[in-house]
Amino acid sequence: MKAKLIKAIRTGLTMISPELNTRVNYWLVHRRWLNLKNPKTFEEKVLWLKLKDYIHNPLIIKCADKYLVREYVEEKGCGATLNELLGAYDSADEIPWDELPERFVLKWNFGCGMNLIVRDKSKLDIAATTQKLNRWGETKYWLPFSEMQYKYAPKKLICEKFLEDKEGGKSLSDFKVYCFHGKPEAIMVMNDRGEELKREFFDTEWTRLPNPEGKPAPEVETPRPDCLEEMLEASRKLAEPFPFVRVDFYIVNGKLIFGELTFTPAGGIYFAKTTVHGKDMGEFLHIP
Repeated sequence: MKAKLIKAIRTGLTMISPELNTRVNYWLVHRRWLNLKNPKTFEEKVLWLKLKDYIHNPLIIKCADKYLVREYVEEKGCGATLNELLGAYDSADEIPWDELPERFVLKWNFGCGMNLIVRDKSKLDIAATTQKLNRWGETKYWLPFSEMQYKYAPKKLICEKFLEDKEGGKSLSDFKVYCFHGKPEAIMVMNDRGEELKREFFDTEWTRLPNPEGKPAPEVETPRPDCLEEMLEASRKLAEPFPFVRVDFYIVNGKLIFGELTFTPAGGIYFAKTTVHGKDMGEFLHIP
């Protein structure tokens, strides 16, 4: 009940003013007022971009869209990293369930958290699943944290190939490349999703960086990926037009797979970050 009330208040604030919503959310998390006139911290600079640029930037709007971004990835010469697309639908009522393989992933193209991982189609309650997906599709995801880049996405439900590493059963690791003005500076690796989430940071030479927010890190350090240079090169190409973007990948059986472009991690309010050889991430981001 408390979570629903908070969400309703945030939604109402965005309807009044995205900036008001952002200022209130920032204060609730950081207990200090947001400085948009002269932003200094990483969060302040990302929020400045969110409010001053992303709302009106057609390339940001396109690249925040999990369906349309595929075209951008192709244009940048990184099409080989795209996961196989099995279908795209305007609603769950259009899904040809009989034609889909036994394992697949369904997700809406706007925002996050609206993903359905199907490991065994025979056990799926089609009617209930269709209802859930359509309910997700009605969500105005952009409202609680004023992530206006999602507001204008033409809603699409996309179906992609199920990704599984040879080890089987184990959740895939996420490799999230923090890029500033087209240059990768740090990589966050997230492990054990769905269990006790662990994360660790590395620089572009794969030297481990601090985890300053006290989140648990794996006991065994993630080994340097064989495709690290490919990951960094793809990140440079995809991040080139943007002051800041996080380029997200998976690695499946040694193959690099594009995930998404993230412009406002955690709404831009409380995202994971590190220091890179003594420099705060905000020092890499320069705004007008």
